[in-house]
Amino acid sequence: MDLYEAVKSRRAVRGFADRPVPREVLERVLSAAAWSPSGSNLQPWRVYVLTGEPLAELKKRAGERVAAGDAWDEREYEMYPTALKSPYRERRSAFGKERYKSLGVAREDWEGRQRAASGNWQCFGAPAALFCYIDRDMGLPQWADLGMYLQTVMLLLRAEGLHSCPQMAWSVYRKTVAEIVHPPDDLVLFCGMSIGFENANVDYIRTGRAPLEETVTFVESSALRSHAA
Repeated sequence: MDLYEAVKSRRAVRGFADRPVPREVLERVLSAAAWSPSGSNLQPWRVYVLTGEPLAELKKRAGERVAAGDAWDEREYEMYPTALKSPYRERRSAFGKERYKSLGVAREDWEGRQRAASGNWQCFGAPAALFCYIDRDMGLPQWADLGMYLQTVMLLLRAEGLHSCPQMAWSVYRKTVAEIVHPPDDLVLFCGMSIGFENANVDYIRTGRAPLEETVTFVESSALRSHAA
């Protein structure tokens, strides 16, 4: 698959087919993703991959928590600023409206929104999932390294004909994940990622992107001459 096609076709899939992902494909993707850049080559990511019985057990335990109405685990990092300013606030609001409209869930239907969110804990039916941790002593630059690593993983998955869904939502069920993967205490769960073949029967929305001029500024020679004058 062409790299540009991989970038443009990558999206958060929330409906996966009941079709296993070969172990050798996951190993190939993650071996190549290890070449992702990181400051001073720290490679701060620590990844656990679940398939088969361990993943089924995680889904079972998470589902039991949902059914019991258990409170979320305390967050170990802030997912979003408490007061999102413009234009980020509007972008987040627009995404929420599009997402729930596609599911036929009204904005005021809190139970419906909760049911939609509960799909996270079943990995949207995916047969494979990874959980990305980072040492809690690391700083903001190393968290940025995780983003570059995870994006590389997702693009390589597309090259293999697979899809994914990155899920920070797993951070609020981190204790349940820890019961399965048993990470060292010095690690923080950043996110999960569902992996598999897309279920073509599940409808989806394609979220838009801001126009280039809204996020990118080209500083050219004429601008430099104008400043010098």
